[in-house]
Amino acid sequence: MNDLPAVEVILVDADDRPIGTAEKLAAHRPPGQLHRAISAFVLDDAGRILLQRRADAKHAFAGAWSNSCCTHPAPGETVVEAAERRVVEELGIACRFEEVGTFTYLAEDPASGLVEHEVDHVLVGWSSSPADPDPMEVAEVRSVHPHQLQLDLVAEPDRYSPWLAPALEVLLAAAPAAAGPSSSEPKEPAP
Repeated sequence: MNDLPAVEVILVDADDRPIGTAEKLAAHRPPGQLHRAISAFVLDDAGRILLQRRADAKHAFAGAWSNSCCTHPAPGETVVEAAERRVVEELGIACRFEEVGTFTYLAEDPASGLVEHEVDHVLVGWSSSPADPDPMEVAEVRSVHPHQLQLDLVAEPDRYSPWLAPALEVLLAAAPAAAGPSSSEPKEPAP
């Protein structure tokens, strides 16, 4: 991974106003620099959330179950564009997303020592396409009903990324928008 090009993240203030950029890994070194991120949820026609278990090669929270995909928008990229790009890269799924809210969190990965300090934009999209995960990014996937995920997060919180529970709260508070696609507007692009 050391031969990959440096990736820039957008540094922000507490109100999510851009204040600069930083190299991604540098932004995650303690104490962590506040930056913009996204947590995207892909729901199927039955309302189940597609979860991914993060690959063991991930720098932070490797092996943890998390939402469908996460990333950092590049400078000049919107959060929706970032979600639509990253879901294809990680899961091989093309779908449209809409933003449903934001939250801010701070979490240190006990294994790597890296720090997540993010204004996290939560997005939702719908797809009935099967996932084709990139094994360098995703160890495995599963679909779960939101209520069951809430129960699992309480019963075994250490199995999940620290941003999943607050991201799920934002998603569920946005209901009915997160309940499923409307019949008047397609959420999945035509082939």
